[in-house]
Amino acid sequence: MLKIGLFGVGHLGKIHLSQLSTMKDVEVTGYFDPSDANADSIRGTYSIPRYETAEELIRASDAIDIVAPTTQHFQLCETAIRMGKHVFVEKPMTNTMEEARLLVKLVEEANIKFQVGHVERFNPAFLALKGYDLKPMFIEVHRLAEFNPRGTDVSVILDLMIHDIDIVLSIVQSSISRISASGVAVMSDTPDIANVRIEFHNGCVANLTSSRISLKKMRKMRLFQKDAYIGIDFLDKKTEIIKLKTPADEGLFTLDIATNNGKKTIAIDNPEIKQSNAIRMELELFRDSILENKPVAVNVRDGFQALEAAHQILQKIGKGQSE
Repeated sequence: MLKIGLFGVGHLGKIHLSQLSTMKDVEVTGYFDPSDANADSIRGTYSIPRYETAEELIRASDAIDIVAPTTQHFQLCETAIRMGKHVFVEKPMTNTMEEARLLVKLVEEANIKFQVGHVERFNPAFLALKGYDLKPMFIEVHRLAEFNPRGTDVSVILDLMIHDIDIVLSIVQSSISRISASGVAVMSDTPDIANVRIEFHNGCVANLTSSRISLKKMRKMRLFQKDAYIGIDFLDKKTEIIKLKTPADEGLFTLDIATNNGKKTIAIDNPEIKQSNAIRMELELFRDSILENKPVAVNVRDGFQALEAAHQILQKIGKGQSE
């Protein structure tokens, strides 16, 4: 039985708790949250102890799940790692790049499992593309959300766009050559809406737009590559592939179109979407990495690269606003 201690029982922490409490081979040791209101909100629903200090909970656990504010991530991670405990930490993994560099060093020197909570990696719409050869040369992303005061302690880059930064980096598999960005703080003290262009050394270009002041929600990614267009709707869990027909595409819906080079046959594929709970899946994979001694799904280097790109974007926006 794997004993996991939970840090933070706010909105997202409660979701983690509901999943961990029903997970095979997992025992929730207890939780730590300085907020009496958060603690009161789960009392009576879960019969798990509230620990008075973070150190006590870490000491009593085999692994910890950090769903606390980003500013607390590094200290909790460092304490747990130095005590030989496994760590799952929500994105972004640290508040600053200095903390991120130190954390990478700590993790790589320790004999522990460390996973970063980039949950969109486990979205059913994205998982439906597993096994498909993704080699995009242009990517367009829109992630729009309605305004919610929760989460505005960080910019929209670290709050929302980092999901797409991580996905794009995992797909493109090339280093960044140039970043252009603009953003505006409308309702909070940090950018609430931003548009970013990321250019990669392999020639791929990604345009990302994120907003937390929109009237409607949208989480869409469009990939354009040789002979194919792939659309991913992370919100409605839908995936579509439109490509030039090949002999392997028999059985798919096809459409003939006229081009300057003659008639082309287009095949439209809607991969099967296997419904699943993304948060439960990432936590189960974290559990399995420990119990079966397997690599984690999203490692510390993945978390570092996404955070580094996010901070480069923030620097570009900051310079633009000061000019």
